[in-house]
Amino acid sequence: MLIGKTEVSTGQYGEFITNFLRLSVDTSSSYVCVVNVHMVMEAYGDESFCAIVNNAEITTPDGMPIAKSMKILYGIEQDRVAGMDIMPDLMKECEKSRKSIFLYGSTDEVLDKIVARAGKEYPNLKIDRYSPPFRVLSLPEKDEIVSMINEKKPDFVFVALGCPKQEKWMAEHKDRVQSCMIGLGGAFEVYAGFVPRAPRWMQEYSLEWFYRLVNDPKRLWKRYLVTNTNFIVMLIKQIIELKVLKKQ
Repeated sequence: MLIGKTEVSTGQYGEFITNFLRLSVDTSSSYVCVVNVHMVMEAYGDESFCAIVNNAEITTPDGMPIAKSMKILYGIEQDRVAGMDIMPDLMKECEKSRKSIFLYGSTDEVLDKIVARAGKEYPNLKIDRYSPPFRVLSLPEKDEIVSMINEKKPDFVFVALGCPKQEKWMAEHKDRVQSCMIGLGGAFEVYAGFVPRAPRWMQEYSLEWFYRLVNDPKRLWKRYLVTNTNFIVMLIKQIIELKVLKKQ
């Protein structure tokens, strides 16, 4: 379903997990975008980035505003399929089916914490990781990273470079990285314990963004206040076009 200019996949949460696992088997190289308001608005103002998101094999409705928008626009009762839920649940399923994961992005400190926690919760899960330099990489360096990942033969590559960088990275490496790549961004820091997650009741009432804003106002105020306002304006325009003017 179209939210702004972004195609968002539909289905129950469990169906998405099943489809991720199917992608890792049925395709040699693929990528998944976990879509929130920030990504929708980035895509709305950038046609090339919009094409990257819409070319993903799966685009999940990450935030409650996206899931609720699907109800408002199309009458669909859509589950939220958030990166912070996908990450541990897919780890659990990978351990059961003996699939492996490669963590790409973030910092060594965060990756160490993820591996340590996963080692306790999913002791039989094979995880490799790499934190790339925080600078523009040369072509030889990019090739070396691709070779390193492919040598490990991971079923999934969890990518945390931040939006829109991680989505651009996945699109660039489609058909080069032989795995199913999933852009999980901030889910790395949440799973590692560096960033607290909002209480369940706040998640259910679409207030997780507010919880994060209060905890990190300096970094997030513009994204959540300015970007969310622009999203509401865009959504109202789409409602008018879809329900009043009857545009498809």
